[in-house]
Amino acid sequence: MASSTLVPISSISLRSSPSHRLSIPLFKPFPLLHSTVFLLPISSSSSSSILSATRAKSSDIDTTFFDNVNPQEDIVYDPPEVPEGFVPPPSFDEGPIETEEEIAAGYEEIYGPAYSGVSVLGNDIYVMDSKVKKAGGFGSKAKKDKPRDGFDERVVQVRRVTKVVKGGKQLHFRAIVVVGDKQGQVGVGVGKAKEVITAVQKSAVNARRNIVTVPMTKYLTFPHRSEGDYGAAKVMLRPASPGTGVIAGGAVRIVLEMAGVENALGKQLGSNNALNNARATVVAVQKMKQFRDVAQERGIPMEELWK
Repeated sequence: MASSTLVPISSISLRSSPSHRLSIPLFKPFPLLHSTVFLLPISSSSSSSILSATRAKSSDIDTTFFDNVNPQEDIVYDPPEVPEGFVPPPSFDEGPIETEEEIAAGYEEIYGPAYSGVSVLGNDIYVMDSKVKKAGGFGSKAKKDKPRDGFDERVVQVRRVTKVVKGGKQLHFRAIVVVGDKQGQVGVGVGKAKEVITAVQKSAVNARRNIVTVPMTKYLTFPHRSEGDYGAAKVMLRPASPGTGVIAGGAVRIVLEMAGVENALGKQLGSNNALNNARATVVAVQKMKQFRDVAQERGIPMEELWK
């Protein structure tokens, strides 16, 4: 039988644990110098458990699992048995070769419609505008990687434009960007945003949607003369002999260099607006034709063109 001791009631917390239900038989008090203390008959084992519970006041985390775990012991992996009738999946290299349409569909499902404007899954080809609009805007610091499609970008002009509304003025930036692969493909685009970086990205996307082909000879010049106008801007283009270089200025020079033209003469007539001159250059280029195309339309050999 466990020995019993008398413990002062003032040193015991009755909220130690909900599992311990104590019956407290109170005795008659006896006078002390300063206060009156009631005494309880409690066994030594129960008193130690109660006192330890009052000292703990900790969480209910169970750590008994680590008592039987040896960290130095090697754990042997015992894989489960393979069920009956299990057929392993084919390897990635053993599958059938995917067609170009399946590859394009998978690419569009992950990255969206391509810059060519052709949707395999039937999506909206202008969905990229909404993505750029959500990613951009005031206060956005998201950096987007340039698409690796072989086209180089060059900023022609960045201007601050103001829109007057009811509450005051709204400041935006307009960027003009020319993209080209320097192999006969070039495009001009424009975009507006509240930040310069976002405006350049939007204009680059717009330029990739307006790609045109520049006809050139083996000497990297134009096949013949051409003129184009856009608004009040008018551009005159002339072919040049090898070694001449690109003699032009402003937006005309940038468009020709991004297209890959190395020998040409250009002149701006009329307005000095950079965007209109760049688009007038594209209009003049679209009027050009190769000699073989003209001969094929007429149904005569190329030698007959110079007679």
